[in-house]
This record gives sequence, structure tokens and C-alpha cells, in this order.
Amino acid sequence: MADKPIRVLLVDDHQVVRRGLRTFLEVQDDIEVVGEASDGDEGVARAEELRPDVVLMDVKMPGTDGIEALKRLRELANPARVLIVTSFTEQRTVVPALRAGASGYVYKDIDPDALAGAIRSVHAGHVLLQPEVAGALLSQDDPHGGTGRGPSLTEREREVLGLIADGRSNREIARALVLSEKTVKTHVSNILMKLDLADRTQAALWAVRHGLTR
Repeated sequence: MADKPIRVLLVDDHQVVRRGLRTFLEVQDDIEVVGEASDGDEGVARAEELRPDVVLMDVKMPGTDGIEALKRLRELANPARVLIVTSFTEQRTVVPALRAGASGYVYKDIDPDALAGAIRSVHAGHVLLQPEVAGALLSQDDPHGGTGRGPSLTEREREVLGLIADGRSNREIARALVLSEKTVKTHVSNILMKLDLADRTQAALWAVRHGLTR
């Protein structure tokens, strides 16, 4: 267990949902709910004010929705990891949210213990791709138009990319491939540059589409 609890911000327009999430999360020893917001605008403002580690974000909200809020957090270079928690399962909702920078996507009927595990996972730097979400992505056209092997990726870069898609952190990748973390970081930077991707989440999506997951 980490010395400091994971600081979580709840962003959902339904008070009863926020209350339920808070009630459950507050009994977790390693998770602390630091604030709430009822729409995307307030969510972005609170994220900038409170600097949480993880934001639980709904997608469909009045005014600024979750996807637009995600884009604004990225533009502000806010370091919070965003976990989408929603009842919407349509591909037209899932895919844009992940492309906008979400670190994971779960549904509101998720088992409470699984939700706590999801929070811990994205906080640790992993990308949370549930099977049905990966399936939605696989049915979409590739936004980057690459081939299955990727433009000029080395074999080592492909190995690193596959491990990113498996949800491994840089430290875990370094251990698996017997490399230094600094070397892994260099490989990750090269992968993002070569594939013209913004972050590890987009890299994981690319890897899922091109069959690099195990």
C-alpha cells in the first residue's frame, strides 16, 4: 500500500451517483475523495484547483461533457489520470473518450471492488481496456492509417508497444525486457513520435488495433 492515498475527484451530474461513489471509496484505506463536480466545466476547474491523481468522469453531462473536459485537461497539461465511469456503451461514446485521453473506461454497474482496482490500475500508469471496449476499437477505422507493423518500428519498439497495451508501466516493461527505465522511456518516446501519437493511451489503442496484445 502506498504511503499516500490516491486522491480522487468525482465528476458526474447526478448527485446520487457521486454520493454512492464517495460512500464506497471513503472506506478504502488507500483512496481519498478530495472533491466533486457536477459538469465538465466545474470538473476542469476543480481538477486544476485540487490536482487529484485520478478523475472519475461521466461522459454525458449538461453543458460541457466529459469528452470536452478531457480535451481541456490535456490542453492544460493536467497530470490527473481520467477514468471514465458511465452507463453509455455505444462505440460513438467509447472511442472518442479514449482518443481524447482517458486512461480507462468502465461502466456504472461495475463491481465496487473492481472499480477500486481500476482506480489503482490507472493511477499506477496502466491503461484499462476492458474486452468490450477493445472490441469497439477494433471495429473502427484506424485514425492514423498505419500498416500492421507500423512505420519503421524496430522489433524492440514493437515489444515495448505490446507491453504498453498489456497495461505495463515503464518499470514493469524494464523488468520484463531486462532494460533500464531510462531506455524504456526512450523507446516509448520514439514510438509516440513514429506513430504520431499523443500519449500511452493512444499507443495502447494502436497496439490493440494492430494485434500486438498477447
